[in-house]
Amino acid sequence: VLKLAKLNIKGVEKNLSNLKALSNIDLEIESGEFFTLLGPSGCGKTTLLKLMLGFFKPTNGEILIYSKLPNNTHELIGYVPQHTNFSLDIPITVFDIVMQGRLKKGKFFYTNEDREKANEVLKILKIEEFKNRKIKDLSGGQRQKVLIARALVSEPKIVIMDEPTSAIDINGQKEILDLIENLDITRVVVSHDIKILLRNVDKIAFIHKKAVIHEGPKLNIPKDKHFCEVELIDFLKDNECGI
Repeated sequence: VLKLAKLNIKGVEKNLSNLKALSNIDLEIESGEFFTLLGPSGCGKTTLLKLMLGFFKPTNGEILIYSKLPNNTHELIGYVPQHTNFSLDIPITVFDIVMQGRLKKGKFFYTNEDREKANEVLKILKIEEFKNRKIKDLSGGQRQKVLIARALVSEPKIVIMDEPTSAIDINGQKEILDLIENLDITRVVVSHDIKILLRNVDKIAFIHKKAVIHEGPKLNIPKDKHFCEVELIDFLKDNECGI
C-alpha cells in the first residue's frame, strides 16, 4: 500500500542570477491531496519543483517534506520528469526502466522482491503487456506511464510530476490524467495546461513568482459531457487571482 505524505513550504524565496525567481512562497500540501502548481512558462514553477526535489536550495525560507529537508528525502519522493526529456537512443526495455526505481544509494543488485514489485506496478498501470518492449517503440502516453511506474515502484510517500501531459496526443492526455486522478498517494503536478482543472484537484497554486492558493473548482461536469477550454475560462472569470 502506498503511504501518504505532507509537504510544507514556508516563506521560500529563490534568486537566480541576481533575479528573484520566487518570492515569499507559502504552501501546505496535506496527505493524499491532488495538488497542482499552475502557471505559464517562465513563472517559477520549475524553480519551485527543483527546490522541492533538493536540486536547488532556497535563498530564504524553508521546505520540509515529512519533517525533513528535501536533500534528505530522496527515498520518500517519486519524481516523474517530462517524457520528452528521456533519451530514446538507449536500447532499454520498459521493465528495465521501471526496475531503476528500486535502486537506492549503495544498492547494486535487484532482488526477487524488486521484480515482484515492478510486475505489480506494471499490472496496476495496465502496461504489463509492454514490459519487454523498447521504450523507443512506445507512444508518448505509454512512455509517460512507464515513467510514472518507475516513480511508484519505489513506494514513495509523495509523487511529483513535471508537465505529465506535455507533447502527448489528446487520447494520451486523458489516459494520463485519469491515472493521476485515481492514484492513492499525495500528488504534486506541475502544469501550464488549465485542462487539469477539469479533474478532481484538491488545491491549485497559481505561480507567478508569488503563489495564490485556490481550492479545486467544483465544476460538476458529467463524465460524458464535452466541456471545452473556452467554457472553463468563462467559468473562472469571476475568480481571478489579481496577480
